Amino acid sequence: MKALVYHGVTDIRFETVPDPTPTDAGGAVVRIERTAICGSDLHIYHGQMNPEPGYSVGHECIGEVVETGSRVGRFKVGDRVLVSGVVGCGECVPCHAGTVTSCERGFPTVFGTNQGLDGGQAEALAVPRADHALHAIPDGVSADQAVLLTDILPTGYLGARDAHIRPGQDVAIVGMGPVGLMALMSAKLFGPARIFALDSVPERLAVAETLGAIPCDVSGDVQTQVLEATGGFGPHAVIECVGADASIQTSLALVRRGGFVSVVGVSTNMAFPFPMALALIKGITFHIGVCSVPEFWPTLVPLIAEGKLCPETVFTHRMGLSEGADAYALFDSRRDGVLKVLLDPSR
Repeated sequence: MKALVYHGVTDIRFETVPDPTPTDAGGAVVRIERTAICGSDLHIYHGQMNPEPGYSVGHECIGEVVETGSRVGRFKVGDRVLVSGVVGCGECVPCHAGTVTSCERGFPTVFGTNQGLDGGQAEALAVPRADHALHAIPDGVSADQAVLLTDILPTGYLGARDAHIRPGQDVAIVGMGPVGLMALMSAKLFGPARIFALDSVPERLAVAETLGAIPCDVSGDVQTQVLEATGGFGPHAVIECVGADASIQTSLALVRRGGFVSVVGVSTNMAFPFPMALALIKGITFHIGVCSVPEFWPTLVPLIAEGKLCPETVFTHRMGLSEGADAYALFDSRRDGVLKVLLDPSR
């Protein structure tokens, strides 16, 4: 089969790889219908996650079950499913509850990051612990919407949930890429009075404004802008969706005393200079973590099916899987108004 394979910094290739088979009796093989490039895939693209070459990438995908192991009980050949971007052991209490990042039998793994799981930017994917890693695509949920349920919409919702937003409060979201826009849509569910959207890309700020946020260009004095708009106090909650040191520092500087900073951007800096004295003086709550995707399906699937969430508007470009190298370069460049790229493995 064909897949996108990492070969080094900014070197993604469309090439032939071995056909997948079930990992064990509890695994399944899914023929991929649609897959997408995630912002965290750019960390791989730039050699920041696992620089060793030779593995297929991608963790956002949906498709059709084409093979199952003998112990798979919830799914059968022909079922259309979405695949959780992160999986646990599938056997412990947290995994059964959907909180796979709290897996008691080892750190959860993410597809396409060379943790022993091939990626979903491919024609097919081997899915372990299929009964827990898959979810049937219900009526009322489109293919585009289902792809977003495999990672970035749950991640954006996690950011909003852990910001502890209360009705009438002010919220700031740092980074208006795809995850930031999902956080914006999710934050609105909690009833904030105002949402400040921080970014430097005009097209992204424009999209955030159409969704009801107040655009704030970080190329200017954004801290002064937000503080003045909030009477000098700062927002009650800040959701960070970039993962860069500077954007996390901005979030900590912006939040008001007693507020919450919720980080869902991917930061791998083991030496991050956390401003402990500032956090102490402000009395803030800081949360960071990887999203347990299945945990949020019972909440988000009904919201999409009933039209309360319309996340599919984030897709701005549609390309064939064979155009994967160009798709990565486009997404990385932020040109042509790109927000998120959807890939079709049949092309």
